[in-house]
Amino acid sequence: MKRFAAAFLSVLFLAVPALAGASVAQAEEGARLRVDLAGLAPRVITTSTTTLTITGTVTNTGDRKVTRPQVRLQVGDRATTERGVGDVLSGAVIKDTPLTEFTSVAEVLEPGQSAPLNITVPLTGTRAERFSRPGVYPLLVNVNGTPEFGGPARLGAVSMLMPVLSGPGKQSTGRSGAPSMTLLWPLTSNVPHLYASPYGSQPVLADDRMAGEISGDGRLNALVSAAVTAVRGNSDLAKSMCFALDPDLLATVDAMSRGYLVHTDSGTVDGKGADAAKAWLSDVRSLVGGRCVVALPFADADLDALTRVHPGDTGLVTRAAAGAATIQQLTGATPQSGVLWPDGTPGASVLSALSDAGVRTVLADAGKLAPAAAGGGVTVQGSTVRVQPTDSLISAALTGVPAVPDSVTVPATTERAIASQNGLGALAFRAGLGQPAGQQRPNHLLVAPPRRWDAPAEEFTTYLRQVGDFLTAGLVTATGLPALLATDPAASGAVGDGGQDPAGIDAGVVSTLSALDVQATGLASAMQVDPTKRVKPDDVVEPVRLAELRGASTAWRGLPADAATANAQAELAAISGRVTVSQPKQTIALASGNSPLPVYVSNDLPVGINARFTLNNNTGLRPEDAKDWYFPASGGKNYFLPVEALRAGRFSVDVSLSTPTGTPLGSSARFELTSTEYGAITIIATVAAGVALLLLASRRIYRRVKDARAGRDATA
Repeated sequence: MKRFAAAFLSVLFLAVPALAGASVAQAEEGARLRVDLAGLAPRVITTSTTTLTITGTVTNTGDRKVTRPQVRLQVGDRATTERGVGDVLSGAVIKDTPLTEFTSVAEVLEPGQSAPLNITVPLTGTRAERFSRPGVYPLLVNVNGTPEFGGPARLGAVSMLMPVLSGPGKQSTGRSGAPSMTLLWPLTSNVPHLYASPYGSQPVLADDRMAGEISGDGRLNALVSAAVTAVRGNSDLAKSMCFALDPDLLATVDAMSRGYLVHTDSGTVDGKGADAAKAWLSDVRSLVGGRCVVALPFADADLDALTRVHPGDTGLVTRAAAGAATIQQLTGATPQSGVLWPDGTPGASVLSALSDAGVRTVLADAGKLAPAAAGGGVTVQGSTVRVQPTDSLISAALTGVPAVPDSVTVPATTERAIASQNGLGALAFRAGLGQPAGQQRPNHLLVAPPRRWDAPAEEFTTYLRQVGDFLTAGLVTATGLPALLATDPAASGAVGDGGQDPAGIDAGVVSTLSALDVQATGLASAMQVDPTKRVKPDDVVEPVRLAELRGASTAWRGLPADAATANAQAELAAISGRVTVSQPKQTIALASGNSPLPVYVSNDLPVGINARFTLNNNTGLRPEDAKDWYFPASGGKNYFLPVEALRAGRFSVDVSLSTPTGTPLGSSARFELTSTEYGAITIIATVAAGVALLLLASRRIYRRVKDARAGRDATA
């Protein structure tokens, strides 16, 4: 098959002449009107289709009023190449003909004003002839108008793909050689919501939005509900589906079900989603029980970024790939052994780490494979990992691609109410619908929707129902992922170009996570197992490691870096803050120049820890050389720190703790001190000064006596 990346680049270059053919007024005015589609029926044209209906709204997003906004529906020629499909996905200007006349939307639209859009097209006569042959056709909802101080122009448009299984009123024809299809159905959160979950403590979420995601019309609840309905109503669809689960999402919801707190600026409050968490987990267990399940990396972490967090150490990649046990424990379903679906295409270093971690198959974007095998897997040279390609064109249609510059047309992918329409069209096209005889088609389609697909609940249901109808119509046949992976890979080769993903994790995030990882390592190395608690230091530090995975989640792409690292910083602070120096309630009087400084240290960790005292702002006090002190688990007591007063009077000193490697513990405490005694250095300095004074005085007396004698001798 052709690689979609190359096809899309050709779209960008070839679209330039097409754009040149647009009106000058259109290029000058730009998209002053936003078209929001609320409905499209039907989603696929068949022999029984009699009308085509589109509803929505038109909004003036410019700064000038628009007079006589009008709308009409236009249809292009049947797509026969990936380039033609790519034109629709990118919003390029395409050759089309009107399917309806222009109809008025409103007399005038002032800035910010909206008006309803309604188009109903009877598919009879010449209109039906436009869809007489099976295939995938471009549709364009075109809105023209005249902006103030301008001329008539296209001011907004939405393009979409319309599959036609058979022309309206025409007899459907049989199909042969249909490719098989496997559909992945991802369940992962929009962003990781955990704020902190220290060892032995109640979890704290950054907000309570997760409760909304897993209940009512929330996205995660809608994904599960739509899948439940679909697999019950279509056995072929149930056979083809494989549920991709995020271990971090399941672990977070499970923790919520037992009660949790929510972080606020003023502290924490009780979370309200415990019951919703229990219900959602129950629904997930019922859905995936006995069905195909595949693991996502923990928190859908960017595996390439993890190799840069701790260069030379694959521990974080191994953790990210080890979520199968969590999935099995919380859902009862056994994920496909050794199979992982990471975002993007892992590089050679990641594949090597995954191989060491027991991963044998990676599901990845076919457009990034070299060579990209048609329908089959690729065994990566120099690695035991097999890369099973997902279909690039279908993924791009569902996810969206960069728009052609200056185009006023947006693809249907951006319209939430019909977000799956281009995906349905791309699936029909890749299955060979309407393509010329003899054109090469893939043997298998591995369909991968967006990992964080955000659409109304009805859209998920519509998409799955329509895919089920494709299976029933014989456009594609159902193949489960286990059966697909049981076949031999078709080729071997390299993966990607080895370069860093330009849309990857921000370098600043990686740098911050790397620094936090060093501090976490320093904490673990300073800890010792307490014989009464028997808690391993690695278990205490594990929340920081998991937070690093969340910080590297692909969900944070394009979002503020502080949000990505907040969890790891909070986890580290929660551990280090449990070993602290207590603030004295009163001024401490040093009885002598060498009196020790009493410091009360509490260690609330279930492990013992070695640490060092540090004195700052200590101009009146000199501590002894730094040494390691041991602080037992779950306790606190006074420690007497040897110091020496350098002067008498009242002064202050800041006392803090850190591990031997320099990781700070707790916060510093300010000690107010008084001293009436002098230290040894002060006494020595005083004695030395007295001796010097005595010597100077003696020298002066001697010189006076000598001068007096010299005068008497001169007189005589």
